[in-house]
Amino acid sequence: TDSLMPFPIDLSRNLTNKLTELRETGEIPYLRPDGKAQVSVNYDKDGNPISLDAIVLSTQHDETMSHNQEQLKADIREKLFKAVIPQELMTENTKEHINPTGVFEIGGPHGDAGLTGRKIIVDTYGGYARHGGGAFSGKDCTKVDRSACYMARYIAKNIVASGLAEKCEIQISYAIGVAEPTSVMVDTYGTEVETTKSMDEIVRENFKLTPDGIIETLNLRSTKYKQTAKYGHFGIEGLPWEKTDKVEALRKYIA
Repeated sequence: TDSLMPFPIDLSRNLTNKLTELRETGEIPYLRPDGKAQVSVNYDKDGNPISLDAIVLSTQHDETMSHNQEQLKADIREKLFKAVIPQELMTENTKEHINPTGVFEIGGPHGDAGLTGRKIIVDTYGGYARHGGGAFSGKDCTKVDRSACYMARYIAKNIVASGLAEKCEIQISYAIGVAEPTSVMVDTYGTEVETTKSMDEIVRENFKLTPDGIIETLNLRSTKYKQTAKYGHFGIEGLPWEKTDKVEALRKYIA
């Protein structure tokens, strides 16, 4: 995708962004702020999306729609799904689940707990990539649970943007009291081009991986984190780990 994010979470985010727009513009006047989206995608043998298996969209609404869910579903299909979802991926077998639990009047912190230590998968890649299990929200930038994940995103995005690989997953591990990572693994799933050095060497030569080095590289002490409370932490332009300023340096390793 253009955001260098996996297709399912990119499409889910586009749906929730459009849902917010429909609420804020008043185009669907009964919508309220809470909402979520999930899409399940079918792929061909080469990893290309060929159809949507299922779409789940839940949205908070005011009391006027509590007994008119069919109208809500019709509005969501017409004004949201048709506007955002590539229609060539919709088939007769695509399942649509709109407010599947029914009435959704109570939302936000009144209906669920807060942000700390929760939603670690939707904060990242929506289950597309492996996750160490540490949460982001509620931790400062000295905690590698948060900062090293940001650095891994930064590294992977620059590797793909530079053309070194079409797909990339970064694994970094640390030990308490040891600044340098205990291991660095780069998995490009066989999509890498020929390079003059190994991917692991390229990463270690071009990216500072100590906690202090990560904080300095990504300017994490000055970053405004409030925007990460919605739509996840990755694939949002303007955040420092979304920069692709290492592209030229990495291209020099292409054989």
